[in-house]
Formats: sequence, structure tokens, C-alpha cells
Amino acid sequence: MKTELVTTLKRQATKILADLHTSKEPVLITEHGQPSAYLVDVNDYESMQNRMKILEGIARGERAIFENRIYSESEAEEKMAKWLK
Repeated sequence: MKTELVTTLKRQATKILADLHTSKEPVLITEHGQPSAYLVDVNDYESMQNRMKILEGIARGERAIFENRIYSESEAEEKMAKWLK
């Protein structure tokens, strides 16, 4: 992963963005020697967000099973009837 100082980002934003779009490699931005932010390609960011939504849905489902909040097929159809019409 590439690392850049925030001052370098300020001075060379266009070049850093061009490199980012070409390499698809995130850029770690540092301030005062400490990590401050990641710069990522917009498509990669959106893909990560979509994956997170899927994983959160799976986690909710697993939690529901663990807490025994489950329904039979007929119970589920009854509860979903208003949306299935």
C-alpha cells in the first residue's frame, strides 16, 4: 500500500488520484507521522460498502437463529403476505 503525507496530497492531488485509478491500490494519508485517512477508488469503496451490507445481513440472520427468532415457511408466508400481494 502506498503512503503519502497530507502535504503531498495537497500539492499533488491530481497525480495521486491518477495513480490511484491506475493501480487501484489504496493510499494511506498521514498527518504528523500518524495514519489519518485512506484514499480509495470510488468503485472499490462502493463495492466494499455493498459487501458490508451483505455481511451485516448475514450477521443479523445468524443472530436471529441464535436467539431462536425463526419462523416456519407457513409462518413466514403469513407474516409476508401483505408484501407478497
